[in-house]
Amino acid sequence: MARKPVVLVVMDGVGFSSSGIGDAVSAANTPVLDKLLKEYPHTRLKAHGAAVGLPSDDDMGNSEVGHNALGCGQIYSQGAKLVNESIESGKLFESGTWKQLVGKVLDNSSTLHFIGLFSDGNVHSNISHLKKMIAHAKNEGVKKIRVHALLDGRDVPSDSALIYVKDFEDFIASISDGDFDARIASGGGRMKITMDRYQAEWPMVEQGWNVHVHGKGRQFASVTEAVETLRAETGLGDQDLPAFVIAENGEPVGKIQDGDSVIFYNFRGDRAIEISMAFDDKEFSYFDRGVVPDVMYAGMLQYDGDLKLPKNYLVNPPEITNTLSELLIAHGLRQYAVSETQKYGHVTYFWNGNKSGKFSEKLETFKEIPSDTVTFDQRPWMKSAEIADDVIAAVESGKYDFIRCNFPNGDMVGHTGSWDSTIIAVESVDLGLARLLKACVKHDFTLLVTADHGNADEMLEKNKKGVISVRTAHSLNKVPFIIYDSETRYEIKDGEYGLANVAPTVARLFGLTPPDCWEPAMID
Repeated sequence: MARKPVVLVVMDGVGFSSSGIGDAVSAANTPVLDKLLKEYPHTRLKAHGAAVGLPSDDDMGNSEVGHNALGCGQIYSQGAKLVNESIESGKLFESGTWKQLVGKVLDNSSTLHFIGLFSDGNVHSNISHLKKMIAHAKNEGVKKIRVHALLDGRDVPSDSALIYVKDFEDFIASISDGDFDARIASGGGRMKITMDRYQAEWPMVEQGWNVHVHGKGRQFASVTEAVETLRAETGLGDQDLPAFVIAENGEPVGKIQDGDSVIFYNFRGDRAIEISMAFDDKEFSYFDRGVVPDVMYAGMLQYDGDLKLPKNYLVNPPEITNTLSELLIAHGLRQYAVSETQKYGHVTYFWNGNKSGKFSEKLETFKEIPSDTVTFDQRPWMKSAEIADDVIAAVESGKYDFIRCNFPNGDMVGHTGSWDSTIIAVESVDLGLARLLKACVKHDFTLLVTADHGNADEMLEKNKKGVISVRTAHSLNKVPFIIYDSETRYEIKDGEYGLANVAPTVARLFGLTPPDCWEPAMID
């Protein structure tokens, strides 16, 4: 097979609707995507559940595991599944990190704190992991536990926070006795505090730090009171609710103090890195932390293996080897990766198997385009034009064999729940595709179009009672994989494929033999 350069486009959050409800992808005007699907070889890929290493096909995919699979051609145990295996086998509780965390609390008669996303969305966290760790800590003699709950409303229904609060409080009541004291101490919406990513909005992290660590924030007597009051005052969904502190007699019930231990129990890395930096980095300078308590801090996973962040973690991450980037470098092929800030780490860090650096400074070039700092429903086109400009420049340069980019619009705007904005987002991506298609034809590139998971394809959902509500989470739908080439007509073999089949297919386009550990290629 003759080698020619390849452009791969990831339309983040653009899938095929299976329900027909709230399908902003089909509702949008997408002449280029429609033409490609009608006239050129394509298939539908699984982008969730077992196909990307998650526990079951009830688990929605996400951009992190999606780009891992796209970039390595293999299926690794990921996220919830990885943590589930560690908890069920007992490895988590046998780890040196767990023993040190608990030992510090027992030695100081202090508090064990948990910070994390308070839901069972299985994208960033699962509240079942929190419960199991609390129960185990109690059995080991820990007397005082405080939870700092980041409300979801994004990977789960937008107004579901109090369902999780009641369930958690019932759980605590079921295991409590006279000298065990566990409760929620602080919280706020995940898009308001703590869970920023790619250093896009440090004030979010600062708010979270002040609320969780120092107990500085608006006080309420209970989480239920906080959520109900803030919803009524703001009209916002859970993910955007302001921060709150639970207090008794004017005093926060769960400040983080000297001698305490702290666990950030999210397993997904991107939105866990900055708060981990605030706890771990002695030279931290992104905001004034005030008096920094002397605590032991650990993450559920090590969120960045190259930066060794955090220093302490409970579950070893998957050791992803034999990536597509390594194969291409071994054959001297030059690569270019670009996206805006919101997804830059996905086409670099996650694509390269959770590696922050490059495999080759000579053969790999990365480009980050700064994202807007407004909510994405206000600028749903995001940086799609700039990304297209950059890819076209890379194509025209003649310097690169394999170019990959990510258009974040379908995912980031889809998460806002705004139907009209998501329509514009999808159309913006299609316009980008139109421009890239022309460049690929002119310069004789093969164009591949896919996605990492669905989102914009399912903006509404119907509950068991038939009530339709806004959906802001990822979908369980399949995503496209399209091969456009102006000269060669490729045939995609019959079969069921997932995201991990993309890397071997790229290898075959270059005439390379994929490693034996990879999934099969979709072409001969």
